[in-house]
Order: sequence, then C-alpha cells, then structure tokens
Amino acid sequence: MDAVRVALLREVLAGTEWLQSTRRFAGTLRSSVTPRGGGLLLVGTESYEPWHLAAHLDDEAAWSGTPELSPTLVRYRVPHAAPAHLSVGLGRIEAAGRAETLLVVTPEEPGEGLLERVQDARRAGATVLALDEDAADSASGELRGIAHDVLSADAAEVDLDTVQHLVSAAAGENSLPVAGPRKGFRDRLSRLADQLTSPPPPRW
Repeated sequence: MDAVRVALLREVLAGTEWLQSTRRFAGTLRSSVTPRGGGLLLVGTESYEPWHLAAHLDDEAAWSGTPELSPTLVRYRVPHAAPAHLSVGLGRIEAAGRAETLLVVTPEEPGEGLLERVQDARRAGATVLALDEDAADSASGELRGIAHDVLSADAAEVDLDTVQHLVSAAAGENSLPVAGPRKGFRDRLSRLADQLTSPPPPRW
C-alpha cells in the first residue's frame, strides 16, 4: 500500500511545492546521517509516537542499502517487556553526541522537557531536524529555532502523515543509482509492489 500511495501522492502533488520540499528535507536527512555514521534518533511527543515513520525509514534503509537511515525510536514510556529496539527512553537524547542526528516529529506542542533535551543535544553537536505542523504557538516556534532544518506540514494541503510518507520514500530513493529518468523510482516501486500482499514486518 505504501509504495502505491507514495506514487499516487506524487502524481496528485505534481506541480506543487511539496515534492520539492519533501525531497529537499529528505536530502538533508540522508546527507546528515550517511557521512556522520553516528545514528539516527527519532522522537515524537508524549502523546504522539512516530512509530509509523520509524517503520518506513527502517524499510527504506534495507531496500536502499543505506543502513544509516534505520532509526532508533526514542519513547516517553517504555512498556514492560518491550523488545530491545522499542525500549529506548528519553535519556538517549541526553546522551546524543556530535556524530548523531535527532529527528523530532510533532503535530503539537513539544513540551518544555523535550525542548530542553533537544537543545542539549544540539549543544553537544548533534544535528537536529524537525517535522511539524504549521502553527503559530510559541513552543513550535522554539523547536524551529533549535532545529538545523524544519519541514512544516500544512493541514489544509498536506497533513503530517502524508509528509512523513513522502520524506521517508525520498530518503531511500535518493540513495539509489539512477540510470535514466525516474528509473530508480520505477525499479523501487516495482520491488515494493511485490511486498503488498506480504504481512507487515514484525520489527515494529
């Protein structure tokens, strides 16, 4: 469903700024994690956990041969007996260092606790990226002031979920060799289409 959805979204959004904007942000993400090699941390808010984006990036990392895109999902609350890859708490942001990239995804106010941790991570040298929804609240403005790069969804045009689909797809696509116009995407789409009848991966 995701490969087809992305293809349809791109067709619908052709001629708008969204394809260029999401590809630009995806390029920033990929260029941040690839040469630095320190890992990608992904965090949401207390009430919004971007596990869907985590799963998409994990898939893109495998399909594109770019393991650096596979994220560590940072969680506010870790359930008892959660698997190791879903047991990383907020303390991981505090330990973020110069080689790492922190991607914050938020459809709402991030909260002062998260903002402080993100600010500390930036001071420690981590690259901070943000995906949010266009809003005028001061907390979102503060996050945008901290981040090195921000892409804001506009609910009236493209919601945050759609933006995440486009960014994750473009991040993987950009790392593929292209032998002709759009050939890389067409080959990738063909491979992804083969997965449509398969059950979702157990990792997430």
